[in-house]
Amino acid sequence: MSEQMKQMENNPSGKTPEQMAQNGAPKMSSQPANQKKPFLKRYGAFFLLLVAGVVTGLVLPDLGKAALDNTLGSLKEMLSVLPPIFILLGLLDVWVDRATMIKYTGKGSGFKGVLIAFLLGSAAAGPLYAAFPFAAVMLKKGTSFMNVLIFIGAWSTTKIPLLAFEASSMGPVFTLVRLALSLIGIPLIAWVTDRVIGQAGREEIYALNDAEQGK
Repeated sequence: MSEQMKQMENNPSGKTPEQMAQNGAPKMSSQPANQKKPFLKRYGAFFLLLVAGVVTGLVLPDLGKAALDNTLGSLKEMLSVLPPIFILLGLLDVWVDRATMIKYTGKGSGFKGVLIAFLLGSAAAGPLYAAFPFAAVMLKKGTSFMNVLIFIGAWSTTKIPLLAFEASSMGPVFTLVRLALSLIGIPLIAWVTDRVIGQAGREEIYALNDAEQGK
């Protein structure tokens, strides 16, 4: 009787271990719904724009034709830019190991990392959307989040071909003033963004990027 009383004290509900395990097991019924959300979240805007374009083409044929021509032009540009970009990404991923990337552009690299991020972004060619695959590989290799932001900012504002075209069109004085402001503003914006996001936000971004790179 004493053993039965001890068991009742330890298990006042009177359920067997198998029943307790079944009650404590996580429910899997909602898993399929959770798996559908990332697809809709990722491609929902695309399908919405696609439907809007089709409706516009049916209601306003001239405007729809112009939108279709612009879309095809952008698609041709992407097909001409992305293949060499992905080749360079593959070479970067294979040739540059993580330890080297962390040493020169990782957290604690200081001014050296900022300078390298600026040089990489300024020497790049292509539209801004081509910078984001590079940024993803840099995050994977251990580049600090601030230096990745500087790289993207340099790609968008201090590219050498862009500066040459700007100097011929707007004059060298305007180009030098704008370049000086960019050299100050890009690191400042990157630093403020890095601090606002915080450690938890940075860890989430790195985790999401690792999950995407692992697919």
